[in-house]
Amino acid sequence: MGSFLARPRSKQTSTARRRRKQIHPEVMDAVTMASTLQLQEQRREINFSLLALTMKLGLVSLCVVTLVKLSIAYQERLDRHGELVAVLNLESAQLNTLQQRFDRLFTLGGGIRLMDEHDQWIAPNRLRVIWR
Repeated sequence: MGSFLARPRSKQTSTARRRRKQIHPEVMDAVTMASTLQLQEQRREINFSLLALTMKLGLVSLCVVTLVKLSIAYQERLDRHGELVAVLNLESAQLNTLQQRFDRLFTLGGGIRLMDEHDQWIAPNRLRVIWR
């Protein structure tokens, strides 16, 4: 159990490190320089990653807004289409009744049917007067 506990460092290792620093100062400068460059590179990568993430979020939000607008416009078109279909059905029904009436007028006895339909306009034994 005692082997798992942290042990304080001895003074000899710290003096050995000091000696290495004093013997090879240019090596330590290169190491610190390399670590500094590595940190700068990591920061640069993080910044570029954040920039890419921001751009992607912007594009996704743009797509979502566009889809919402398109769905609203599509719903409006469907509503207008429904209204037009209803009006078309009414007009088609009216056209069918008028076509049937027209066809009845040009069959046998159509003139009599026409006079029967319009007998309320001109009374029998009356003259029609046209005013100018």
